[in-house]
Amino acid sequence: MMKNKPIPYGRQHITEEDIQVVIETLKSDYLTQGPRIEEFEEAFAEYTGSKYAVAVANGTAALHLCALALGVKEGDKVITTPITFAASANCVRYCGGEVVFADIDPETYLLDINSVRKLLSEAPKGTYSGIIPVDFAGRAINLEEYKELAKEYELWIIEDACHAPGGFFTDSQNEKQLCGNGKFADLAIFSFHPVKHIASGEGGMITTNDEVLYNKLLQLRTHGIVKNDDLYENSIEFAGGEDNYPGWYMEMQDLGYNYRITDFQAALGSSQLKRADKGLIRRREIAQKYFNEFQNGKFIKGQSGVVEGHAYHLYIIEVENRLGLYNYLRENKIFAQVHYIPCHLMPYYRSFGWKEGNFPKAENYYRHCISLPMFPTLTTEEQEFIISKVKSFYGE
Repeated sequence: MMKNKPIPYGRQHITEEDIQVVIETLKSDYLTQGPRIEEFEEAFAEYTGSKYAVAVANGTAALHLCALALGVKEGDKVITTPITFAASANCVRYCGGEVVFADIDPETYLLDINSVRKLLSEAPKGTYSGIIPVDFAGRAINLEEYKELAKEYELWIIEDACHAPGGFFTDSQNEKQLCGNGKFADLAIFSFHPVKHIASGEGGMITTNDEVLYNKLLQLRTHGIVKNDDLYENSIEFAGGEDNYPGWYMEMQDLGYNYRITDFQAALGSSQLKRADKGLIRRREIAQKYFNEFQNGKFIKGQSGVVEGHAYHLYIIEVENRLGLYNYLRENKIFAQVHYIPCHLMPYYRSFGWKEGNFPKAENYYRHCISLPMFPTLTTEEQEFIISKVKSFYGE
């Protein structure tokens, strides 16, 4: 029976409640720039424990706006990981900045702080502008450590938390620090792509505790336009008013973008957010079962036990004969995936001089990694089928 039912590596879960809230929004007066967006922002800020949240078109737009708000420009050097989706690095290039990669920790797959520290210590202070650490696969990076490093070298931090809503790390005071709470990173970003924890079709969110950055993001999200009497630069007379600015008046004060999210996307996101914690519980159950079944397998190289605070967007194992397993699983309609081809070895980034051998840990990870299906509606029967096929391929 299972052979006839495809199992993707990730899948959205749309409930009847989700459908109804979208229908209600489609029947309302607003399809965009309406009340659903602010409702989603407020709920998400509360969920992450941050002061402010700004909903945008997608995670890539969120990254771009963060780089713009922080003033990334030509000549600025920004450090990030090569094991991430390309958008984590591309946002720097959009602004003319230079991307500098550092290697990963092979045990966690996260940007290795020792590699970052080495880069910083070997260059004159002021060489680098910021760091973009990634909560890869859903594992929360220790931002307290990165904050200390950033403070020493006067750097900003953008936390790419696309994989980790609801994830957390435990700080030096033994307190849980939620991804995106704004305590250690200047800005954090999330994605609502269908395979993510919270799906709104497309969509993204930026969180921050910085009011100045928050207001800058609101402006840049909508073409760089402001509509606020206190912020206008042109005179009331020029605007066509007498004692006050007229109601129609607005000003484009910066070069921004149309990176807005729609109301029906925001409504879907809000509905999904209500059961986000339930989804996390299920993801951790799935991860535990994978670990229990694979922990003694000789072909497993990297995935450690279930980690507290891990949001498990992905469940990754490292194997020998990855291509063989990948094809065998596909023959059985199990559509595993590979995350990711190292960014520095993409042809675009090779053009800047990056080459094989620059980051041996990241490159070794790529040669062996494969992501098994991981989503809350994965059934026990489906997971057991996946496990049986992985084991059978390796003669377990």
